Amino acid sequence: MAKSIVYKHYQRLLTQWPVDLLRPEVSFQKAIQRRIDTRLKPSTTAPEDNVVFNQAQATVPTKVAFDEKGELEQVNVLYSFLENRYTKTYPLSEKMMRPASNPNYYDGLLKELNEAPTRSWFQSMVIRWKGSLRFS
Repeated sequence: MAKSIVYKHYQRLLTQWPVDLLRPEVSFQKAIQRRIDTRLKPSTTAPEDNVVFNQAQATVPTKVAFDEKGELEQVNVLYSFLENRYTKTYPLSEKMMRPASNPNYYDGLLKELNEAPTRSWFQSMVIRWKGSLRFS
């Protein structure tokens, strides 16, 4: 019963998790989905049949102990990232976000991160060349 509740929490969390537009081939959702499928997916077999093979000793199956409290803590941490709790709890000062040496640095970084996924190969190469050439 407890496993299915934790499993549903993970499923809800993964449906809300944003997709990484910079690296679509690396999916956090798929990694977590594999983990919860092997550890938490509701099983129709007997509990003794739920075993995971040890990578070091592939022939010896080891039972995975279910720790409900630990799993719920991990779900809570993922929800805290999803809800941006840390930026609300510990807001950054204006001085931190606009350093005197380069006050527009973070604005430019956000602009770059938003534009990068939609660039063509040629545009990316031009920007790369611009970054490597320095005129003094």
